[in-house]
Amino acid sequence: MVLLKSIDIPLGTKLPSFTLPDPNGQNFKSQNLFGPKGLLLAVTCNHCPYAIAVWPRFLALANHAKELGINTTAINPNIHPDYPDDAPDKMAEKIKEWNINFPYLVDESQELAKELKAQCTPDIYLYDGEQKLVYHGRIDDNWQDESQVTKEELKQAINALAQGKVIEAKQHPSMGCSIKWK
Repeated sequence: MVLLKSIDIPLGTKLPSFTLPDPNGQNFKSQNLFGPKGLLLAVTCNHCPYAIAVWPRFLALANHAKELGINTTAINPNIHPDYPDDAPDKMAEKIKEWNINFPYLVDESQELAKELKAQCTPDIYLYDGEQKLVYHGRIDDNWQDESQVTKEELKQAINALAQGKVIEAKQHPSMGCSIKWK
């Protein structure tokens, strides 16, 4: 397992257009995933300890964002024979186990992850209603222990986006396991 940080991507970068399936084969088009105010997107997986540690927080933030008009989607690019815990059938199990109530999509070709310049799981993106990147960074300042969190950067960005306010320009990278590139 290699620890990586997300790379700096210019704010205002447009979300690449894509169509990806969920584990049951239902296709989702990027333009239909947005809520009226935007889209919260995570490149993540099932097996990475960093991703597992923040999944509960990400799910809570997805519910919060939904109330504010921002939809959520997660993308799993780790469809790799050496990582069976990330296979689509295991994703379907996690959707049920974790009560994931938004699309959790299979990026088997890894093309979207590459277009997003994703580096790690989780790698977090927040797009406005015009499909432009407004936040690319960590969920908060303590991935290991939620009780020790002192700054919830992603929640602050979600709230600012929903209220039409300026989002903090200084954004700290997300960190996690490397994507398991084929």
